[in-house]
Amino acid sequence: MGEAPAFYVDDMQRNFSNGLDLKLKGFETFVVIGNKTYVIGGTDDPTSVGIRILNNLTGEWVVPTILGTKPKALKGHSCVRLNKDRILIIAHNSKSDESVWFLEVDTQFVRDQKNIFGTEVVAWSKGVIGNTERPVVISGPSGVGKGTLINMLMNDYPTMFGFSVSHTTRAPREKEQNGVHYHFTKHNVMEEEIKSGKFLEFAAVHGNLYGTSVEAVDVVADAGKRCILDIDVQGARSVRASSLDAIFIFVCPPSFEELENRLRARGTETQEQIQKRLRNAKAELEEGRTSGIFDHILVNDDLEACYERLKNILGIRESSNAAQKTSSKVFDLPTDLSLSKVDEKVIINCGPAEQKVVLDLSSIKGGAPGRTRGLDLYAVDHLTENVHGCDY
Repeated sequence: MGEAPAFYVDDMQRNFSNGLDLKLKGFETFVVIGNKTYVIGGTDDPTSVGIRILNNLTGEWVVPTILGTKPKALKGHSCVRLNKDRILIIAHNSKSDESVWFLEVDTQFVRDQKNIFGTEVVAWSKGVIGNTERPVVISGPSGVGKGTLINMLMNDYPTMFGFSVSHTTRAPREKEQNGVHYHFTKHNVMEEEIKSGKFLEFAAVHGNLYGTSVEAVDVVADAGKRCILDIDVQGARSVRASSLDAIFIFVCPPSFEELENRLRARGTETQEQIQKRLRNAKAELEEGRTSGIFDHILVNDDLEACYERLKNILGIRESSNAAQKTSSKVFDLPTDLSLSKVDEKVIINCGPAEQKVVLDLSSIKGGAPGRTRGLDLYAVDHLTENVHGCDY
């Protein structure tokens, strides 16, 4: 069943049947969802897009808290309601790989942030054509060998995997580079970004904050690599509760006694440090095995055998040693376009020539505060209605 596109108004006023006036500026669109009207665009800020919300029952306007990665100011766009959760926005006069945006208005992330801020909240998410391999979260107690397993993956498949760069509020040490070893930031800035939902996980250590941002993971995926997150069980719990569609793997020893032997054999820590690690390990092992956070439990009884099991979980073939490739072919979307929705597809009608581009949303993943991935985009010959894939 089709759905009418959102309205586009240029310096004019439309009246709702209930008598409320909706005064719009140039380059604004509006979408009605339930009892709210979302007005998109029309800002004097050249770096972002304004959002305002009209309560159709009371006639009151609200300027919401805007989260996520915001698009630059749109000098023309079309939009369509996808469902009660989000709105699709297509930028005019742009390349198709930069044109697709989602405005989330009632997703789980938005509802959580409303509770935190106590205000109306909306969140932007950039649409990305094509799929990337799911990120990998690997956890396990100190001494279990997870670092060795990760290094083996990175050495054997250097173009396939990448690490996200963590944030910290501590000062950089000698030879540490910002953006390479850590993203160094200020305490109050990171606290505000944590509050805004920009971090998948974080922890306070010796008065400083450390954490993994959504953007840091997305940057790895944008580079065509599969992101590995080496984090503790509490961090994994936070990531599991986020919108990140990851594979969660817990590495454990064959026995607690064997773990103690490995820690002592390293010869790098005092007796007090070893006892502390063992206490932490006992709690981590219990939670890792019984919490339901993890999709796979790997017992590292033999390193090479454990590594082979890890590769099987990740679907790695011996011939796989190339980065994920994305076609460079893109569409030029004109200023004169309109949208219509049919089931889980959005038809982009491009100008007087009636060229049609189909945006398939049936396999989308992720969302604010990160990217929305899994979009499929292809052209349709309006004469024959034949589909021409674009190999994204």
